[in-house]
Order: sequence, then structure tokens, then C-alpha cells
Amino acid sequence: MTSTLGRYWVATKGDRPVDTRVWHYDGRSQQRRMPTLVPSADETRFTLEGDGAAPGPYAFADLQPEGHSHHERAFGLKGRPGWRITFLEFPPAEIAVRLPKLRRERPWLSRARLGWVAAVLAVFALFVLGLTLKLPPLLARLIPQATQQRMGRLVVANLGAYACSTPQGEAALKVLAARLRQGDDVTIRVVHAPMINAAAFPGGEVVLFDGLVQSAESPDEIAGVLAHELGHVAHRDGMEALIRDYGLDLLFGGFERNVSGYSSALLHARHSYKAEAGADGYAIGRLQFAKISPLPTAALLARLARQDESPENAGKLLTYVSAHPLSQSRERAYRASADPAVRYTPALDAAQWQALRGMCGGAPGA
Repeated sequence: MTSTLGRYWVATKGDRPVDTRVWHYDGRSQQRRMPTLVPSADETRFTLEGDGAAPGPYAFADLQPEGHSHHERAFGLKGRPGWRITFLEFPPAEIAVRLPKLRRERPWLSRARLGWVAAVLAVFALFVLGLTLKLPPLLARLIPQATQQRMGRLVVANLGAYACSTPQGEAALKVLAARLRQGDDVTIRVVHAPMINAAAFPGGEVVLFDGLVQSAESPDEIAGVLAHELGHVAHRDGMEALIRDYGLDLLFGGFERNVSGYSSALLHARHSYKAEAGADGYAIGRLQFAKISPLPTAALLARLARQDESPENAGKLLTYVSAHPLSQSRERAYRASADPAVRYTPALDAAQWQALRGMCGGAPGA
């Protein structure tokens, strides 16, 4: 007696189901067949009978789950690529117990693994952070000095139209540089611009803006700022800032193509407090050697900090404050370095100071 159940047939022997129709692909042709799956007497094997299917026999143990849904369950056959049978409904119990179980996907982020994954991610984050912090300084020291000098000259040449020069002013700069032990590989220029700022560019190029010179109350304040910039040169902080902002694109992409952009980036590059403290330490050492008092530099930092809070000074001080973070700790470092037992002398005499202030013709232009 044969009864039809849904989309497949079950042949019965008494009340016990003994076979089931399935969809079948033999792996050799694209033709879909619908044979009857007939279990063997010991129920360990089965044959496929009818509709032109290769009968087998096949072992239930060789079936491999290939997925299922609420509509169907599919199985492949070990060693037979493309071979497939599909039950369109859940198979009878006598067959279902012989079919291999479909492995349930375990969530990869189980509780046991979650802590391990979190630990790995934390270590990776620390590695990336360390690489981000350490790579720019390392690369800055690997770039040849000749390359940095060429880059610095290009940046300064971009400001060339605003450079100031008089014989007396140049002589005063040389005196100041000699007292601070400036090497021959460093070039100092004064630029005609109202901004209160100074900058150290790659390759030993240092620029003092006339706005800073005019706002200074003594040559000792300029000496402290200049010594600070020489510290940035010695530590290659300008090159490090460019690498941090632009990566190696500034080398391989052609530095000449974006000189203006790199110049602006250096003028507004916000050095870290560590870099500022390092440049301050370098400056304090130079001032001590030259017997120039560090107290005027401390007073300059305090005055700039007060002026920074005034809205009418924001435009002039923005560049300096953005590139040189002001803090009480920096001011205290200069004050603490003053030695009452040392007889300090002015960085420049009165005539030299006036010559330096007059390099750009008096008050700085726009």
C-alpha cells in the first residue's frame, strides 16, 4: 500500500515507513531526479530506486550535511562532489535517526573567548598607539640631513618675498647666534609679518617673525625664543611634525608640489608638551652657557598667556599659541633655572637691539 505525504511518497509495510522520495543530483549531470530512498534491512545503508538514478547502495554514515531550512534538509556524499539528496519535508523517524546531525554554529565570541579576544585587541591597540608615537621620531632621524636642508630651503623660499635684511640687523643676529652657540648648519631669518611667532623648519632653518621682535621688551626675550627654536632644530621636531601629519607622502609624493601646504602645517603644528619641554630644556642650557638671564623668557611666556585671554590679541597670538602650548610649568622651568650667583649680561647691547628691531623698517606690515 502506498500513501502520498506532501511532495514525497512513503511506502509502508504494515504501519512502518520504509522508503521516501527525495530530490537527487548525481554530480555528473545537471538533471534533477526524484528517486525513492529505500533503507536496507539493517538500516545502515540505502538505495535510490527509480527515475534513472544510480541505485547505490550508499551508507548513511557517508552522508554530509549541507544545510537545512524549515522547508528542506540536504546532504552530500563523501568522495562524490556534486552528489546531493534533498528531503523536502522532515524525513520519517526511521530515516531521520540514521542521518548525520547538522553541526550547530557556535558563537565565536563565547564567554570563554571574549576575554581572550579583548586582551588581544587591547595589546594590538597598545601596539598601534606605540607605533604612532614612536614612528615619526624614528623616521625623522632616518631622513638624510641633505634632504631636510633642501626641504627647509624650499619652505623659507616660499616666504622669501617677506624676508628682512639690513647690514646692522644681520650683524646683530650673528652676535646673538654666536652667544647661543649656533652652528654653521643653522640659518636665522627675520620675516616681515605681524604674527607673534617663531618657527623652526627642517634642515636648520629658523624664522623670527617681526611681530614677535616688535612685541618683545628686551633682546633677552628674543634670545630665549631663539634658543627654544634651536632646540626644535636639534631634536628635529619640525620634521617629526610633518611626518605625523602627512606621512611618507611628503617624501614620495614630491615635496615641491605642496610647499605652501607644508609651510602652513609647520607654522600651525602643535608640538607636544614633551617636545616643548625638550626644547625649553635645550634653551635653558644655551642661556646658561651664554650667561643670558632666563627670567625675561619666563616673563614673556607669562605675558603671552595673559594676552591670549584677551579677544583683541587672539589674531596675533593664535599662531604662536597653536604651535607652542603655553603652560605655567614652562614658565616655572625658566624661572627656576635662574641662578642668583651668576652675573647675567644682556643678549645684545642697545644699538644691536635697535638694529634688530629695525630690520623690517619698524612696525611690521600686514
